[in-house]
Order: sequence, then C-alpha cells, then structure tokens
Amino acid sequence: MPVFSKRDLKKLIIPLIIEQALALTIGMADTMMVSSCGEAAVSGVSLVDSINQLLIAVFSALATGGSVVAAQYLGRRENKMASQSARQLVYATALLSVGVMVLCLCFSEPLIGTVFGQITQDVYDAALTYFLLSVISYPFLALYNAGAALFRAMGNSKISMINSLIMNVINIALNAVFIFLCGWGVFGAALATLIARIIGAVIILKMLSNRDLPAYVDRYVRGFTLNMGMIRAILRVGIPNSCENGMFQVGKLLVASIVSTFGTVSIAANAVCNSISGLMLIPGSAMGFAMITVIGQCMGAGRVEEAKAYTRQLMRWTYLFVWCVDAVIMLLGYPLLSLYGLSNETTELTHTLVILYGSAAMVIWPLAFTLPNALRASGDVTFTMVVAIATMWLFRLGGGYVLAVPMGMGVVGLYVGMFIDWLFRLILFVWRYKSGRWSRKKLLDT
Repeated sequence: MPVFSKRDLKKLIIPLIIEQALALTIGMADTMMVSSCGEAAVSGVSLVDSINQLLIAVFSALATGGSVVAAQYLGRRENKMASQSARQLVYATALLSVGVMVLCLCFSEPLIGTVFGQITQDVYDAALTYFLLSVISYPFLALYNAGAALFRAMGNSKISMINSLIMNVINIALNAVFIFLCGWGVFGAALATLIARIIGAVIILKMLSNRDLPAYVDRYVRGFTLNMGMIRAILRVGIPNSCENGMFQVGKLLVASIVSTFGTVSIAANAVCNSISGLMLIPGSAMGFAMITVIGQCMGAGRVEEAKAYTRQLMRWTYLFVWCVDAVIMLLGYPLLSLYGLSNETTELTHTLVILYGSAAMVIWPLAFTLPNALRASGDVTFTMVVAIATMWLFRLGGGYVLAVPMGMGVVGLYVGMFIDWLFRLILFVWRYKSGRWSRKKLLDT
C-alpha cells in the first residue's frame, strides 16, 4: 500500500496552493491599506518589513526542521515520538522567539538607526512604531508557523490554509477599523497585525492539542521539559535551513541596494516584477511544502524507492502547474501592468523583466528550488545550505553586480545573474539527487 494515494496528494497540495495564493493577495491588499497613511508611513513599514522577513525566514526554517522530524516519525508509524517532536518544536520555537523579541525590544532604537542609517524623522518614527509592535508579535508568529508546519507534516494542509485565511482576514478587517475609522495610522496597522498573529497562534495551538491527531501537543506549560536529543534532530535541519534562508534574505537586501543606484525607473520596475513573480512561484512554493511532507514520511518509513517515485511525480506536477500559471501571467503582461499606473518607460522595462523571469522560472526554477526540498526532507540539509549560499554570493550577487554595473546592463544584468544562480543550483541539486547520497542520510537516532 502506497504511503500517499493520488487522492491524499490532491488533499495535501490543493490547500497549499490556495494558502500561498491567499497569503500573497491578502498581503498586497494589506500594503495598499497601509499606503493610505502617507509616504512616510509606507517607507517606515517597508523598511521594517525587510527586518521582519529576515527573522520570519529563520522562524520558518526552524518550523521546517520540526516538520521534517515529525514527518519521519509519522512515516515510521511512531505517533508517540512524533507527538514528542511536536512538543519539542513548540518549546524550542517559544524560547527562541521570546529571546529574539527581548533582544530586539532592548536594542530597537540603535538597531533601526544602524540598519537604515540616515532617514528622515517622520520615517524613523513610523519605522520604530511598526517595529516595536512587530517585535511583540514574533513569538506568536513563530508559534503559528510551527503549528502550521506540523499540520502539513501530518498531511493536513487544509488546517493551515483555513487558519491563514482567518488570520489574514482579521488583519485586513482590523486595518480598516484602526486606520480608516480610528485614524491610528502606522500604529493601527501594526496593532492589527499583532492581534491577528495572536489569534492565529492561539487557534492553531488549540487545534494542535487534539489527542486524536497523529502528532499532538497536549501540554504547553505543565510538564515543560526539554529533550535535547529531539531538539538536536530538529536543529540538524533547522539551523542549516535558517542559515540558508537568512542569507537569502540578506542577498535580496543587497540586490535591492544595487538596484536603488539605477534610478526611479529601475527601482519601480524591480518592485513591480517582484510582486508579479510572487504570483508565478505560488505553485512551486506549494509543491515544495508538499515535498517535505511526502518525502519525509517515505524516508521515515524506510521506503526510499517510493520517495524517489513521489519526487519524480511531484516534480512533473510542479512543472505542469508552473508552466500553466506563468504562461497566463506572461500573456497578460501589459494588461496586468496597466493596473500599476506606471510610466511608459517603466512599463516596458517591467514587461521585459517579467518575460525574462517567467521564461527562466518555467525551465529552471522547479529543479533549483522545489527539488532540494526532497533532499531536506531526508535530512540532507548541509549540502543544500552550502550550494544555496555559495551560488547566491558567487552568481546572484557577484556575477549580477559585474553584469549590472561594469558591463552596463543595469537591472537586467542583476536578473541574468540570478538566473545563472538558479542554473548552477539546478545542476548541483540534480547531481546530488541522482547520486543517491541524500537517500542514505539518517536524521533520527532511533
């Protein structure tokens, strides 16, 4: 009997795709509502979001570590151990996120001043306000991510989809009240986000306490103990993944800083293309989450050949979905760009970037970014970390800079550097997969 039937895969994948789409579209709506607070507010919020994305990437990576461990125990049909790993993930996440929160609260003003340098007072005030409330929300966001990752590990992505929808709808509704009715500006936007994240964390942790689940957490405070062996297994995946995700966010910030030297047209074109590219990657990102669950359970059960078969099947589906979505977006290029109210020059540059991005994504992206999740699900995380960090610094940043500045290609050069980064990832990850070394990794001690 297979670990996952076609029906099981559909039940896992469809909610994941919907969840990714909702997160992106609702996030865009949230940004539009904040923009009504004025340019200083938008600037302050966007600056803080760059820090938030870095820390969110770290929390998400830790959650991935926990979900891989839980998935492997579930594959072994060791539900008691899966529940223990779930509990340890929650404990580790709580301790890490509270520690980060305390540090950020203690050093908030010097951190804002150091990271963003010389900014106007109104932008600084907006950034500090948004940052302080964002920091308070970190533990709740981290715990929500942990809970959502555990439900996905159990093959129940519908729960994380519904909770994501609830949390984001609450955020938008409270934004409307606090910004438009109360006139609280940036404070109102940040407060809405904080409340939404608290509610999201409470709901998902409550649902996770259901003893009928194959991996549950029935005690959050009473009986608190740390199982260092279990935490080490989680961190074996979580730490390399955190380093990889963190470095990726740093790389994005550095690329954005290079783009900022090319003028308003390039900045706007890059920003809009980044927004549209998020739509292009929805199916690939969703399939990446599915890969963690499916391959993790297969490897835990010791069914390596099934893991390979599912990997091939999920990669075929990834290419099919990415081709369909990206082709539609590229065909709708100019009508879609007309919604942004760009100048003719900016529209043309943005259209060029979208076509380049979509074409590369259809050919290279799935094998460069979805496939490595099969390696991570087996515990082969050091290799993926080294490859991802090395190719980013060598090609996306180094090569992109050479093409963009000395060779005069501008923002297009940075995109070509990014595609070269993708290509080398593809080559190395496909080689690693075909070598079979990932399938011999042992994540669990018992």
